Order: sequence, then structure tokens, then C-alpha cells
Amino acid sequence: MPEGPTLAELGETELIRRLGAFAPLGQFGDDAALLGPALLGPAGGGDLQLVLNTDVLVEDVHFSAATMVAWDVGWRAAAANLSDLAAMGCRDAVGLTVGLVAPGNTTWAWVEEAYAGLTQLLGAHGGVLLGGDCSGGRQRLLAITAIGRLPGDRGGPIRRGDAQPGDQLVCTGAHGLSRLGLAVLRGEALPALAPAVQERAIRAHRRPVPRFDAVAALGASRPVGLPWRVAGCDSSDGLAAAASCLALASGCTALMERQAIPLAPELEGLAAAEDWCLWGGEDFELVLALEPTWAAALVEQLPGTRCIGHMESPLPEGPLVWSDGGEAIPAPSASFQHFG
Repeated sequence: MPEGPTLAELGETELIRRLGAFAPLGQFGDDAALLGPALLGPAGGGDLQLVLNTDVLVEDVHFSAATMVAWDVGWRAAAANLSDLAAMGCRDAVGLTVGLVAPGNTTWAWVEEAYAGLTQLLGAHGGVLLGGDCSGGRQRLLAITAIGRLPGDRGGPIRRGDAQPGDQLVCTGAHGLSRLGLAVLRGEALPALAPAVQERAIRAHRRPVPRFDAVAALGASRPVGLPWRVAGCDSSDGLAAAASCLALASGCTALMERQAIPLAPELEGLAAAEDWCLWGGEDFELVLALEPTWAAALVEQLPGTRCIGHMESPLPEGPLVWSDGGEAIPAPSASFQHFG
């Protein structure tokens, strides 16, 4: 009997779609899972909605000793999970659990340092370490499950599939700096960079910050009387990947304005600047689709936020298109792919 395609042949998107068949309808469709009254049961607290996310950080896939020390690994693992909570509409974290896998020759000092970085990032956002498990294995990894809480009458969930034609596409900050930091750490060929630029780039790669502040600004900037409808996700897989994800989930095409892409100023003059801005990944900003007046209000209130395009009814060119020529925006062959 044929065993079917490999994970590399399926790709991450199709794998997640297939895994979703084992869960309630729509449960796998966003950055994290909503646990509302239907799943929490009578003791769930009325309209309380919890948000649950699991993410895995694997050695030699997401980090290596050449690019970050253990403290940074812990910080970054927690930040990635909390970023998914923010991308769902949470303004803080309740806490998280950690599954640690490591070879037996791993030192306690490495583990202690990783957990110190993790708890420092977590403490800055009101959460606590709730527990976890550990096991021996051939390579180090941290499997984290994070829990957040939606703010009730002060906001609502952010869902990938809630965009509509006419919405403005908004992002909360510059992109590409993390990819520059990775290039510096790897010793890739680059023009001469000032030490301060290198330091900012490396910090962006090693110590991202989840944008809970952007979610608070989103709620504060909502025009009076406008219903809560926000499509969004974080840009951990890349700015263009996030915009494409929203378009596909919402049955739209995202038209991006080339002159408006949020290029980190440190990338100016680099040959790879546009690719790294669009596809570099691991910037952990929020990419949102909003009703135009709300988008304008958010841009006014939250420094660094800008409109980068808009949503239209689906076009034959695909989910992601340049607005100034109608050309599809393809992913470069070197962009990160799970199971690739």
C-alpha cells in the first residue's frame, strides 16, 4: 500500500490543513487556538475565552550555538509563542509550559541559562512558568505551550480569515532587521556595517519582543460604533508570507504597495534588502487587515505602524500581488520552508 507523500512534499500549510481534520472545524485556522465556553464547559467562566498556542524551537533548525547562547534561546522561544498570542488579540500572557528535550551531555548551566532567558521575557508580560516535562534526545529543543486571555469587552479575537475586500493592510513595524542579524552572525558576505548597526540587527534576531502593545493600541484606536472585525497574524514567517496567509484564509488577494513596504533603515543599499524585508522572517510584528478608518486611526496612534496595501476580491494572479503592476509576488527559492 502506498504510504503517501512525505512531509517535505506536503509542506507546512498542507500538513496543518490535514491535521485540522482531527480537531473541531476551524480550530487549526489561526496563529493559536481559541478556548471559549464550548470547549471550556460550564466552569469556563461565561464569555471567557482563553487562547492556546504550541510552538517548537529545534536546534540546528531554529537556533545554533553559532547564532545564540542559551539565554537567547529561552528568550526567543518564549517570545515566539507570546507573539502568537498577540496575533490572536491577547494583551498579555497567563503563562506557559515547557517541554525540554536535550542530549545527556547537555550541561545544567545551559538549561539554567535558557530558562532564565525564558522567564525574564515571560515576566515582562505578566505570565508565569506553569510547568512542563523533560526528556533525553539527540538534539536540544524547547516545545512550549502558551496560554493567553482575550480582553473581553475591550477587544476581541484576531482571526486570519476575517479580512474583506476594501480593508487596508497594516503592519506594526519595520522588517528585515532580524534577517540582517542572522547574516552578521553567520558571517555572510555584507558591505561594511557600523558596529551599532550590527548590534541592533543581532539583538533583533536574538531577542524579539511580542507586540502586545500593538493589540492595546488596536483596541484604543477602534472608531466608536465600529464592530470588532480584525484579520491578522504575526510575521514570524515573513511579511509577505503573513499577507498571503491572510488573503488565502479570507478568500481575497492582498495588493501590496512596493513603495510602502516597511524596510528597516539598516538595510538601505543592500542588494537583498527587498527580499529580506518581504521574506526574511522572524521580525514578529503584526500584519493586520482593517476597515480603512480604523487602519488610519491605528497608524496615527501607534508609532512605526504603516499601511502597506489593501485587500481586494480574489485575482487570477494569486493571493499576493504588487499594486503598481498587477504582478504576483513569488517567494524566493531560499525562503525558509518547514520540512524542506
